Amino acid sequence: MNIKNTILPLLLLCTGILFSQTDSGETVNLKVIKANDDVYMLQGKGGNIGLSFGKESILMIDDQYADLSEDILKAIRKISDKPIKMLVNTHFHGDHTGGNMAFNKEGAVIFSHENTRKRLATKVNSDQKQIDQSALPAVTFTDNLQFHHNNETIQAFHIESAHTDGDVALYFPKSNVIHTGDVFFNGAYPYIDTENGGSINGYLRGLQKIKMMINEDTKIIPGHGNIGTIDDLIFTINMLTDLHKQVKYHYAKGKSLQEVKAMKDITSRYDKKGYGEGFISSEKIITTIYNDLKKASGSVDNRSMEERLKDKYKEQQKEKKDN
Repeated sequence: MNIKNTILPLLLLCTGILFSQTDSGETVNLKVIKANDDVYMLQGKGGNIGLSFGKESILMIDDQYADLSEDILKAIRKISDKPIKMLVNTHFHGDHTGGNMAFNKEGAVIFSHENTRKRLATKVNSDQKQIDQSALPAVTFTDNLQFHHNNETIQAFHIESAHTDGDVALYFPKSNVIHTGDVFFNGAYPYIDTENGGSINGYLRGLQKIKMMINEDTKIIPGHGNIGTIDDLIFTINMLTDLHKQVKYHYAKGKSLQEVKAMKDITSRYDKKGYGEGFISSEKIITTIYNDLKKASGSVDNRSMEERLKDKYKEQQKEKKDN
């Protein structure tokens, strides 16, 4: 892993550690870490949770898996007994929204992008035994939304076609903290869900958008990984840009996916930093980029110019004959 990502959490105030056990018997280490002022990150099994502790209420960002909800609430209660009034889903994936039903019962009003609600609604309709209507966001938006909480105007904004088609990031300008959702994986290759509206170009645009809003003092709560800085974000931008250019070059040369995946030198620089050890392996990120290029560009025409002209001539002759 990136050395900076390993050291940074040790410099932050870790306010609580709780060991939780999932339904499958897996032990999960829940950690609540102070980012800045009254904004905290809760790490556990799924995506990182953001928490803003106010004098009268709590604002929550994402809620991990359903079977962790009780212990997540216990970890929150070690810091504050105030009600959780607002819960924002950064996108629809279950490791970020699995606790929606539980925290809705706690009284939280759930917010999300419109596309996130649509995709969660599909889950409700297909699996009513596991998830019901209470998991759906009650308030949705399509572009930007402001939350007024704990004497701070929090800016929630849509990032189009990045990790999914419903990504939302939240910026706390007073605290100088941003929660990126899965538009930023710190110290690991990102998961780009191209089946649900995500794309490489959209992901890079999203990272650039986040970069424009922050500065060298901003604490970044990523979707996965440790609290980061603008330097970590820039490294990810450069890494993805580099991988995209290399895969695009070989794709344009007519190399197959298997051939490109066999080129270990493409990712070796980042693999040495541990980037291939997360949920997305080196082969998976190459596959995602290659298939995204294929989807956007179509199949590569490997014919020579002479062959193309001959085929074009045949097509013209056929059209004349048909007419």
